[in-house]
Amino acid sequence: MNQTILYTIITLVSIGAAASVILYLVAQRFKVYEDPRIDEAEEALPAANCGGCGFAGCRNFAEALVKRDSWDGLFCPVGGNETMAKVASLLGKEAIEQAPRVAVVRCYGTPEFRPRYNVYDGAHTCTIAHSLYTGEGGCPHGCLGEGDCVVVCDFDAIHMDPVTGLPEVDDEKCTACGACVTACPRDIIELRKKNKKDRKIYVSCINEEKGAVAKKNCSVACIGCSKCFKVCPYEAITMNNNLAFIDSDLCKLR
Repeated sequence: MNQTILYTIITLVSIGAAASVILYLVAQRFKVYEDPRIDEAEEALPAANCGGCGFAGCRNFAEALVKRDSWDGLFCPVGGNETMAKVASLLGKEAIEQAPRVAVVRCYGTPEFRPRYNVYDGAHTCTIAHSLYTGEGGCPHGCLGEGDCVVVCDFDAIHMDPVTGLPEVDDEKCTACGACVTACPRDIIELRKKNKKDRKIYVSCINEEKGAVAKKNCSVACIGCSKCFKVCPYEAITMNNNLAFIDSDLCKLR
């Protein structure tokens, strides 16, 4: 009886030892090498995991910074140029400096400028409201005012103004992560270059309807008259579908 128990123990130990050796060999055979510099790069990043860089999180962005030869198109908007320079120093690469950007709301359809034809009584999200109707003021392009952009902002940089019913961006808190841009179903919010003294010139309207129709729904709507386009000496303004657009990279603010 004692011999049976002893043989059983020896057999189990032998099987366990053999399995351990096999698992070790398999692990060594299929081991994935990870560059330790990825950890260093990730640690230097702000750990916001906001997706503003275009990657799922800071870890994925750090991998791209380590593995790619060129950093063209790679930028952390939350950390900005300072963070990118720090990571570049760690990895022995050269950072591409970019002008800081900030979110702007391209709609100025406050109650004083637009008539109110109806009251929305559905689910209070812009995404659902956008799929159901044009808006309380009749403008199919204007802000719906349900605050989807506020909900997705991780930096407390955007709030709904109770008087105007429009979102307002805090330039000091905005990191240009782009979450609000993605959340807006009407593409009203845009990232633009942040100039000195926070000066920004942009058309606060995205209504592409013809002038008379646009003015009927909102008295401050762009009517596509092209006057601004004709006087700009820097070709920073373009006209498309009855709407003027100012390129913040070309605009000289003069």
